[in-house]
Parts: sequence; C-alpha cells; structure tokens
Amino acid sequence: MENHASKFSELLAHEAAAITCAAEHLQSAEIERALTLLAACESKVIITGIGKSAFIARKIAATMTSTGTRAVFLHPSDALHGDIGILHSSDVVVILSNSGETDEILGMLPYLKNRGVPLIAIVGNVNSTVARNADAVLDASVDKETCPFNLAPTASTTVALAIGDALALTVMQIKGLTPEDFALNHPAGRLGKRLTLKVSDLMRKGDDNPSVLPSASWLEVVSAITSGGLGAVNVVTDAGMLAGIITDGDLRRAVQKINPMEFGTLSAEGLMTRNPITTTPDELAYAALQLMENRPSQISVLPVVDVDRRSVGLLRLHDLVRSGL
Repeated sequence: MENHASKFSELLAHEAAAITCAAEHLQSAEIERALTLLAACESKVIITGIGKSAFIARKIAATMTSTGTRAVFLHPSDALHGDIGILHSSDVVVILSNSGETDEILGMLPYLKNRGVPLIAIVGNVNSTVARNADAVLDASVDKETCPFNLAPTASTTVALAIGDALALTVMQIKGLTPEDFALNHPAGRLGKRLTLKVSDLMRKGDDNPSVLPSASWLEVVSAITSGGLGAVNVVTDAGMLAGIITDGDLRRAVQKINPMEFGTLSAEGLMTRNPITTTPDELAYAALQLMENRPSQISVLPVVDVDRRSVGLLRLHDLVRSGL
C-alpha cells in the first residue's frame, strides 16, 4: 500500500505541476483580451465543449454564475439543432477543446462567426482551427496527461478548469463583487445565511411571543413563559416599551431566594432583568448569535426592539443554531 500511496501522490503532483506550467506559458496579452471581453460582457457568457471538455465547461459556467458573471453551458451538438438560438450578439462565447479540431466544435464556428460574437478559446493547441478563429487564445496545453497511458484526459482537463476558475475569479474582482453580493447567489449556504439572514427572519413575534406588564403577578409570568414555550418572556410597559426580560432561570432563582409567603406580592418588575442586552429586527442573525455566545456567560434569549426601544419580539439561541448559522 505504501507504493500505491506514493504513486497517488506522484499523480497529484503531476497535475499540480501542469497548472504551474500553464501559468508560466500563458501569454499576458491573451489573458488581458479574454478578461476585457468577459468583464465588458453586457449579456451572458456561453461556454461550450464536447466530451470531457463539456463537463469542465459546465463547471466553469457554474463558477462564473455564482461569482457575478451570468454564464450558461451550450452543448455543440444541441447548438446545431436549434439551441444556438440562445446566442445573442452581445454574448461572449468560451470554447474548450484540447485539440481545437473537434468536429462538433468546428461545425459551430461558422454560425458563431456569422453572429459576430467574441470568441475566447481555451485550447491545448494554439495553432488549431479554433485558436485561429478566436479573439483571445488561452494556452491550456500539457506535455503529458497524468494518465499512465497518456490517453485519458486528466492533466489537460485540470489545466482547462484552473484557467476557467482563474478567469471567473479575476472578473469577479474586476467587477468589485463583495462577500454580500456573493452571498446573494448562495442563500442556502452557511456564508449566504450569515450575510443575508436577519433577526426579523428568525425572531418570535405576535402570538408566538407573549409578554407581560411590569405589574403582572409571578403566576402570570409563569403562565406567559409556559404558553410561549420560549423559556423567557419580555416585560413590556403599557406604551409598548421594553422594561426587562424574565427567563426560566430568573424564576428558579427567585423561588430559591424568596419566602413562599411572599409569592403573593411578587411581580414581574421584581423578577425581571432590567436593561437587558437587546438586538433589532434589521440586525444580521449571525451578529446576534455572536452577541449571545461571545461573552463570559452565554445568553439563550434576546429581546428584539425597534429604534425607539419598543418591544417587537424575542430571539432564541436555539432558533439561530437550527437555522444553520
């Protein structure tokens, strides 16, 4: 197994070396032309390839789309049977072909040229027909495939993918895409949630968030906490202003300290934590999570107030964690 592991590492190193070599022999002028075409594209980028290059083209299209450049994959065979209708004169076409002489790709060329769309070629042969017809040519050639028989597309597809990723990410920087912009395209991912999900999306409000007046008896407090099922209740004045919060822990501590004979006189005002830490509906949920966790003693619930400190809801740590933040 040790010999197998050594061979495995050797193959990985070969693919890495192929990318390094590509970075060294790519022409700066061609890179600049390709980047200028992509960054200035007012419509969409159409990426095409056949065979293994088709899989790489799909991945590059997905990467571009997720990083702020609209891109779609177009299969050459489908293009010649009607799907070329997706092409607009304001588009940019990226062609992936190791040989640059694939029949299906060559069959598309006249129609692409007739429509006057800019062509970017990512090819393994810079003297090929595809390269000669392109406005920008990116050299994705490799000395040898990683395949022991030098047959299966391996190093060549890895280099093509790396070039496509580099194009997508450089254009992303040219366009000034921010982490917030990126998150809008990834709402289900953890990053997307942390940059887009707000307290208002997770807080309990209305009937799901019962509150009590400062004058409420301790039995009313217990009833409100029980009916809400949140482990806490906001104490709110007649004017709707937050006066404090009472948690299950506050009740337990009160029971331990107070003479049972005094329960009849105990009110919410005497049980509550005054001036509690709060959050607002427009605050990012992740910021609220940090507020609750990054402290000597964690907070399990946060009152939610508006700009005038009116009580509008309650946020639970449990709901934040369950959201996947």
